[in-house]
Amino acid sequence: MGRIKFANVSKTFDTRTGAVTALSEVDLEIRDSEFIAIVGASGCGKSTLLNLVAGFEKASTGHILVDGLEVREPGPDRGAVFQQTALFPWLSVAENVAFGLTLNANKTSKDVINEKVDLMLQKVGLEKFRKRYPSELSGGMRQRAAIAAVLMINPEILLMDEPFGALDALTRSIMQDFLLDLWESNRKTVVLVTHDINEAIYLSDRTVVMTAHPGRVHEIVDVRLPRPRSYSIQGSPEFISLRDRVTDTVRKEAAITHA
Repeated sequence: MGRIKFANVSKTFDTRTGAVTALSEVDLEIRDSEFIAIVGASGCGKSTLLNLVAGFEKASTGHILVDGLEVREPGPDRGAVFQQTALFPWLSVAENVAFGLTLNANKTSKDVINEKVDLMLQKVGLEKFRKRYPSELSGGMRQRAAIAAVLMINPEILLMDEPFGALDALTRSIMQDFLLDLWESNRKTVVLVTHDINEAIYLSDRTVVMTAHPGRVHEIVDVRLPRPRSYSIQGSPEFISLRDRVTDTVRKEAAITHA
């Protein structure tokens, strides 16, 4: 069943030098509980696509539907995680994770909040760091806290824009496994924007390859690798074949933008 649908979506921005078309006539359907990765050359509109689903931007033409309803604004059914962690520096880890449940839209009793925070901190491995402040955490811990804060409001859809882009290679690999474990346990619909093709193939059910600017859907690659997955699968012939196929396509599109 389709959870997210882009129907002939285009997005144009007005700039000082004239109108710039970021996305052009995008058609894409994302199924319930599916893990989708979006890759493409820089400037192809990947983040714009995510912002449209989140309701942070409005399409210039076309329609974006979530569960059959037009997206007009942000909503609690969609949680967003970015490369720069959206944590309040003056709040502890536990307070950041609890924050969404203190808002009027999600108002919950203190006892219930404390219980949910305890369970979430255990799930993301931060129970020993609950009283620490974001500045006292490693990059991977901050990102886990940011993901936990989003999951606390229990969105049906998780939108992720380069969430591990600022991390070193080893921490990034560990966080990829962390995200896979979370997804296996709750099977939310996930849309991940990434420049890392290995990451896209490793995590996703399907990888969407965008054209060069302006962005369109060039190809959708089915990732028929068995789940649950472990890091060792990245050395398999099947993984390498998929990675090389997607890399070749993205490189050709990138060459277009620099021609």
